[in-house]
Amino acid sequence: MRLIVGISGATGAIIGIRILELLQQTDIETHLVISAWGKTTIEFETSFTVKEVEALADYSYSHKDQAAKLSSGSFQVDGMIVAPCSMKTIASIRMGLADNLLSRTADVVLKERKQLLLLARETPLNTIHLENMTELSRMGAIIFPMMPAFYNHPKNIQDTIDHLAYRTLDQYGISFTEAKRWNGIKEGRSSI
Repeated sequence: MRLIVGISGATGAIIGIRILELLQQTDIETHLVISAWGKTTIEFETSFTVKEVEALADYSYSHKDQAAKLSSGSFQVDGMIVAPCSMKTIASIRMGLADNLLSRTADVVLKERKQLLLLARETPLNTIHLENMTELSRMGAIIFPMMPAFYNHPKNIQDTIDHLAYRTLDQYGISFTEAKRWNGIKEGRSSI
């Protein structure tokens, strides 16, 4: 399997980073594109440097490199994850703007009918955001808001990050035994 991971400039870059860390434990080939603001967010929100994040992927590309192999449908991939996905990136993908390698690659993934998973990050959502996401869903993209779960009783922020990363990779049939799964209300709380 070959997956593209994009990190845009929305808050939550750590989710994309965790996805890359988990994919390192597999034999899946990873290709990474980080937007200009994604780089800023990584440095601001995490203890990682951009170089350290790029080293988590098998291949990394400049967001400015519109001639990269990812920009062509002849480069075969199984799908793309954008984590996090800013509303700017969602708008760009929806309009087919392809103004950088991240949005161009998402455009290619859509046109080739491969799975595009967008971990949307914004709150609250306005009508423009909702319309853009609705249209992308109609085009075949999976809109995957970065919402935490509480049924698994997270003990810290890492538990929440892990859960989001595991659920994201579930969409590609990639599972990890460490993932906490819903087992029904009786098994989740013995006092009910």
